[in-house]
Parts: sequence; C-alpha cells; structure tokens
Amino acid sequence: MHYESNVREPLILGNKSYTDISNDVARPIETKAPRLWWIAFSIAFTMMLWGFGCIAYTIGTGIGVWGLNKTVGWAWDITNFVWWVGIGHAGTLISAVLLLFRQKWRMAINRSAEAMTIFSVIQAGLFPLIHMGRIWLAYFVLPFPNQFGSLWVNFNSPLLWDVFAISTYLTVSTVFWYTGLIPDFAMIRDRAINPLQKHIYRILSFGWGGKAKAWQRFEEVSLVLAGLATPLVLSVHTIVSMDFATSVIPGWHTTIFPPYFVAGAIFSGFAMVQTLLLIVRKIFKMEDYINIQHIEMMNIVIMVTGSIVGVAYITELFIAWYSGVEYEQYAFLNRATGPYWWAYWSMMTCNVFSPQFMWIKKLRTNLIFTFIISIVVNIGMWFERFVIIVTSLHRDYLPSSWAMFSPTFVDIGIFIGTIGFFFVLFLLYARTFPVIAQAELKTILKSSGDSQKQHHDPHGKH
Repeated sequence: MHYESNVREPLILGNKSYTDISNDVARPIETKAPRLWWIAFSIAFTMMLWGFGCIAYTIGTGIGVWGLNKTVGWAWDITNFVWWVGIGHAGTLISAVLLLFRQKWRMAINRSAEAMTIFSVIQAGLFPLIHMGRIWLAYFVLPFPNQFGSLWVNFNSPLLWDVFAISTYLTVSTVFWYTGLIPDFAMIRDRAINPLQKHIYRILSFGWGGKAKAWQRFEEVSLVLAGLATPLVLSVHTIVSMDFATSVIPGWHTTIFPPYFVAGAIFSGFAMVQTLLLIVRKIFKMEDYINIQHIEMMNIVIMVTGSIVGVAYITELFIAWYSGVEYEQYAFLNRATGPYWWAYWSMMTCNVFSPQFMWIKKLRTNLIFTFIISIVVNIGMWFERFVIIVTSLHRDYLPSSWAMFSPTFVDIGIFIGTIGFFFVLFLLYARTFPVIAQAELKTILKSSGDSQKQHHDPHGKH
C-alpha cells in the first residue's frame, strides 16, 4: 500500500468512504437541480438565444452588419475564434499531461476540464462558418467531384489548416473524455431506478463490467490517448498562430507567435477551468473534492504561464525594436500609444500584472480573489487577441487606407451568445454526466484521503 507523507495536504476532505464518493458524484444527476443551477441556466439560455438571433440576422443580411471595413477585414469574429480555441486547450492539457506525469490533484478537476475543451471548441468552430458569409455555399471547401475546375476549390486558404487541426483535436478530445466517463456511466446505470434512465446509461456505458482486464485496457487506452492529445495541444494553436505569422502585416509577421499562442492558450484555459470549478463547487456542494489544494495548484499554473506570456510580450517589443524595420516599430508603438492604447494596456494589466498576486499564498488560496482573477485573465486574453488582430490591421503600410474599427450590436451579440451557449452546454453536462471522475478518486482515497492521513499520523493530526 502506498502511503503519502502527512506534510502533503489531503486531496479528499471529510471522512469519506468509497460509498460516500459514489453518492456524492451521483447526487447532481439523481436529485432535483438546485435553485442556483436554474438561475445560472436561465441567464446562460437568454444570452444564447440573443446570440442565435444575431447569427440568424448575420446570415440573412450578410456580414456587412458587422463593424468590418475595407481595411479591417478580420475583427471580432477571428478574435473570438482564437480566444475560444485557446480556452479549449487547457482541458486536454490538464488531463493528458498531468496524467502522463501521474499527478493526483488532477483527478477531481480533469472531467470538467475535458468537457470545457469540447464545448469551447464547438464555440470556436461556429465563427469560421459564420465568417463565410454565405454559409449555404460552405460545400465549396469540401473535396467533392465538381465542374469548377479544380478538385478542392478553396484548398489555398490557410484557414483550411485550422479546419483540419481543430476537427482532429475535437475528435481526440471527445474520445479521451468519453473513455474516462465509461466507468462512471456504469456506476449510474447500476444505481438508476428509472427504467428509461437505466437504459440510456446502459447504452452509454458500453456494457462495462469492471473486471480487472477491463481496467487494464482502460488504463492503456487512457495513456495512449493522453500521448496523442499532448502534441495535438501544441500543434493546434501553433497552426492557428501561423495564420498570422505567414502574412506580411507588421505585428503579425513574427516567428514568436507559435510558442506565444500556446502559452497564452494554457494560461486562459486554466483560468476558465478555475471559473467553472468554483461554480460547480458552489452549486453542487463539492467542497470536499474540489478543495483549496486544487485551487492553489491551478493558481500556481496560472501564475507561471502568466509570467511566460509577459516574457513573450517583452520579447515581441524587443524584436520590433531590434529589427530596425520602421513599419514593425510603428506597429508596436501604435499598439501602446495609438487609438487602441486602452486595449493594449488592458491586456498588459490583466495578463501580466494580475497573475503576479498569486505569489502571495493568502491570495492564491482565497476563493473570491481566485474567481475574480480567473475572469480578469480571460478578459485580458480576449484583449490580447483583439490587439493582435485589429491594431495590426487598422494601420498598415498605406496611411491613405487607415481606418478605425468599432463593433456593432451584432458583433457583441454573437460573442455574448457563444458565452451563453458554452455555459448552457456546461450546465446541462453537469446535470446529466458525473462532474468528477469517481473511479479515479477512489484510487487515491487510501493515500490522499483525510481520514487515512489522520490514521497514519503519529500525532493524530496533519
């Protein structure tokens, strides 16, 4: 039996048994939804309906209803696309990388993180589709036998790389997430009283019986998928950043983009996981499983990745200065002092300065402060995407074509709608699927549980 040092804080609080874990994980599915859940769901659903209305209006009228102009051809749509893709990265990273490194603290949070990945990638996928304008002609980008001259009409577009990257990422993430859920579905199947519910979970659990051989296969598959997902995390955002890096626009044409985007993605993803976990913890009373220890670990990751992002910003400024290229230097000067200076300094404040508070233990273990910082970081990451895209485009080589961009109510509506849609999906998932991987938690109960630590402590305390 593996015993853990009492110096380490327990990961499962309360004197929990295996039965307690099963009861607590199944409770949100088997009982009525709490009042807080209904409030959160109503707000998210209203936002989603507003967003869908704006999308319908865009498709019906054309993308002229956005604030785009001849100079700024990409704005909120691509900003939101890159932002959502970034958020989606942390989920698989938490699960896959931390699984490969055998980190126990991931077990209470990985399920929500994986679900977040899938839901945010769905939001990201909406934007290229809407951006097409005439969505009914979307078949033009597919490889079908045609009379238009070439086999694959729009293979030249770099945005097609994103389609491949994101669809691969979504597929692997979904399989990884679903595989982890199978033992939990079997648990709910065995507990279910309602015949319909029992039948649904029987289908979902794929006849899982919990034999030793099944567990062996389960662990092997998890490790293989984790090994596949880890390079995908790096490659997908690298490809998204290359959409910018391969252009000749000052502020975009830089080789630092791939690692810088990946660091930013992990940073914003962890912040979003933090936001969701604190909501889940509160609504479903999961304080014993998602405890201060988990929150602190996540905050340390946010602090480290925030510092990496800060170094990337400074490197970018240095490269522009050192290059001696007038246009490049102006692009960065314009970001900091031009008409969009407020967006640049918001980005700096939210992404570089705010995570540094996490050096203080009292603050990184404070739940309210953590919740505020997690939202601030995601606002900052949105501003980062906006600064990269809009401030680089609105003033480029020709002063005669300089223009300002300001969003219309449709731009704002679609963005708010995707946030609503994301939370609707997440809240429905939390009511129908086990939010915490109970099978994995049970594996660490004997080594990291509260009661077990007390039992093995010679002084009777930890």
